[in-house]
Amino acid sequence: MNLMKDFSNGLLKENPTFRLVLGTCPTLAVTTAVFNGIGMGVAAAAVLIGSNLIISLIKKIVPNEVRIPIYIVVIATFVTIVQMLIQAFSPELDRQLGIFIPLIVVNCIILARAESFAAKNPPLNSIMDGIGMGLGFTVALTVISAVREVLGAGTFFGMQLFGAGFKPALIMILPPGGFLAYGLLIAAFNKITSLKKS
Repeated sequence: MNLMKDFSNGLLKENPTFRLVLGTCPTLAVTTAVFNGIGMGVAAAAVLIGSNLIISLIKKIVPNEVRIPIYIVVIATFVTIVQMLIQAFSPELDRQLGIFIPLIVVNCIILARAESFAAKNPPLNSIMDGIGMGLGFTVALTVISAVREVLGAGTFFGMQLFGAGFKPALIMILPPGGFLAYGLLIAAFNKITSLKKS
């Protein structure tokens, strides 16, 4: 049981956003502000950890023919819990993320980890995988959000960074800016990780 390897995979080697390019829809949609990026990342991480644990525990009693619908039900249960907690404790985040919280149910990262990892590994390893993948996703969303918010609005966590003369590049908080920032950050991530290998 190599728990640290399972944990660290999601940070660099198999980062869901920069390496596996999974969960692109919420990545591009909610990363206009750091607050939104962190909120989405933490919500997805909570669902990932919980669903990985339960799927790992029930894998031996789930018939192979119905495993995907059962995984979806497990994931949907955790998404519902997370959405209710966000609505109760952070209504502003709930307003900002809108439909993207319920859409975590069909986020490829969650289902991919359920199918490729949790269904084949013990519970503790599955939890560590969920934490690593969730943290990797959260860090990626935070970095993309920071680039887009600073360049597109001149703010960081809503606080003004520059003087009145600063003209923000509004394209960065629009969809084309999301694609641009995402593409450049994937290239930078791949370059940095390739340098670490050599």
